[in-house]
Amino acid sequence: MAHLVLALDVAGTPVHWVDIEKAICLHVAGRVAWELGETTVTYRGGVNRITGLVSSVSTASIIAVRGREFRGDRSASISISRERLFARDKHICGYCGGCFSAAELTIEHVRPESRGGANTWENVVTACRPCNQRKGNRTPEQAGMPLLYLPYRPNRWEGMILRNRRILADQMEFLLAGVASGSRLNQELVR
Repeated sequence: MAHLVLALDVAGTPVHWVDIEKAICLHVAGRVAWELGETTVTYRGGVNRITGLVSSVSTASIIAVRGREFRGDRSASISISRERLFARDKHICGYCGGCFSAAELTIEHVRPESRGGANTWENVVTACRPCNQRKGNRTPEQAGMPLLYLPYRPNRWEGMILRNRRILADQMEFLLAGVASGSRLNQELVR
């Protein structure tokens, strides 16, 4: 499986992960404003009948693209999914602190939905099944189970990390520069 290219807007805000073929098409269309990263992929084409030279197009692992669909919104965040939540919380239960596999974890609403709790990043944490069952339909205070970490909404840079499992070193370095210093993603990444 090939890696993905990190596509930014021209201001340097991460917008999309694109496959290599899409990145090459953007280069050919003249829409790449600038590029970063050490990793490059080169596609070779046919032989020019007049010059006899082989055509080629290369792309770096990070490209800035002109165009409406590549305008980043710095305030935009990503939707919650099990995989993204578990990645944000590094597969650590918010109550007992144990590290578990995805099969052993649940999405835990700090304030239960039945009590008006929303399904938002700020109200969900990763919890192992025993802790989730023990807490039940109560708040952490009512259950006597204080949270070990606070839930938070990932910013755009963290969101891009959570969306892709196969991030190259230069892409990760670029994305981590936009992650808050207190973020769990800015600490040593696991899984």
